[in-house]
Amino acid sequence: MSTTILGIDIGSSKICAIIAEKNDDDIKILGAGVAKAQGLKKGIITNIELASKSIKNALNDAKRVAGTQYEKVIVSISGAYTKSIDSNGVVNIPNREIGIREITRAMQMADHNANIPNEYEKLHVLPYNFKVDDQEFIEDPLGMNGARLEVQVHIITTQKSSLSNLEKAVKSAGIEIDNIVLGGYASSIAVLNHDEKELGAAVIDIGGATCNLIIHAGNSIRYNDFLGVGSLNITNDLSTALHTPLGAAEKIKMDYGSLHGNSTDLIEIPVIGDDGSTHEVSLDIVSNVIYVRVEETLMILAKMLEDSGFKDQIGAGIVLTGGMTKLEGLRELANAIFDNMPVRIAKPREMDGLFEILRDPGYASAIGLVLYGGGYFTPYEIDSNKKLRYKNEMIEQSSKVQNILDGTEDSPLGNENGLQSPKEKLAAIAQIHERRESDGFISRMWNSIKQLF
Repeated sequence: MSTTILGIDIGSSKICAIIAEKNDDDIKILGAGVAKAQGLKKGIITNIELASKSIKNALNDAKRVAGTQYEKVIVSISGAYTKSIDSNGVVNIPNREIGIREITRAMQMADHNANIPNEYEKLHVLPYNFKVDDQEFIEDPLGMNGARLEVQVHIITTQKSSLSNLEKAVKSAGIEIDNIVLGGYASSIAVLNHDEKELGAAVIDIGGATCNLIIHAGNSIRYNDFLGVGSLNITNDLSTALHTPLGAAEKIKMDYGSLHGNSTDLIEIPVIGDDGSTHEVSLDIVSNVIYVRVEETLMILAKMLEDSGFKDQIGAGIVLTGGMTKLEGLRELANAIFDNMPVRIAKPREMDGLFEILRDPGYASAIGLVLYGGGYFTPYEIDSNKKLRYKNEMIEQSSKVQNILDGTEDSPLGNENGLQSPKEKLAAIAQIHERRESDGFISRMWNSIKQLF
């Protein structure tokens, strides 16, 4: 069964919409559209109407290229106003066999035990350690035997106001959201390989006005942080230092951006506020201005990594992605600032239909969104809809409905309902269905079951 996924990466400098088709284990890119971001500052909506227009422009271009509609929508959110905490939950296993229900109960218990501020909403509940009885670091407890299951989770939350504004802007563009994903999390899905996840790695996505830091160790995210600095700060610095308009400064950055200040060549640039006037500036000065800003940014990120307490757990080192990584000499400077840790500049993973423009590191988050929609998330997760996501979840959901009808499994609504007849059980499933209206698979199954009665 194939599903068409729309991923919308809402960044500070650009909005990217990608339409992809998920078929079995393969994902194929069908179309993409990019629009200049308006009504946003550091990834946060500041003008719903302008942001909505930008989203719609990107979507229209993607639909034009893809020539098809979409079924599932995944949207990114900035890490600007996120808070994260760790929590744990413990449940007993009466029948001594761990299934999806037991894993769900344990994660919901950890979710319930977390102390979340009232003004924040949970985005992701990500388990990073399972413990069965006295055995720790269980990779996947499904199907194991034990009397007690414990889970430790990393919970990512965001301000309710910023989440609500994002949802309004997307809805105003005529789009209904299925899932909201932290932008840095999406980037890590797109760029990390299996070995880096196992050894532990810090993914730093350096965008137009923000930097997102994600530390991935083992099966899941262990830490995330945010810095409100990006490549647009370089543009502002060049404009101020060279007394040239912002548009000219951006072009200088794109054409001559380098951290190697060894050129004495001169370039002619316009003077700010004086139409028609130009002056000459050395490329060495341009490189020095860029170097100072990038060095400061990397030093702050290195301090954030140090303060995280996870520096010793990232054996694979630093993975840099995002638009700023195109600066010549960035890898060498980062290697020196991060205490000679391994540093890799990462592009999004290869997939069928990937356009050349999408191979740019600046599109890592957008690619990660469609991968997330296609099931490339951590083995278990409670998502932004408070729904448990897991491997083979569609198979589990279909068999669960039949098991309730057969009487071999209790209704998730609880035994207190006293469900006896198939029609009573059917009514219970109807209530489950109402909670999952967005799930097309359940909807089709529900229609088939109704015909039996």
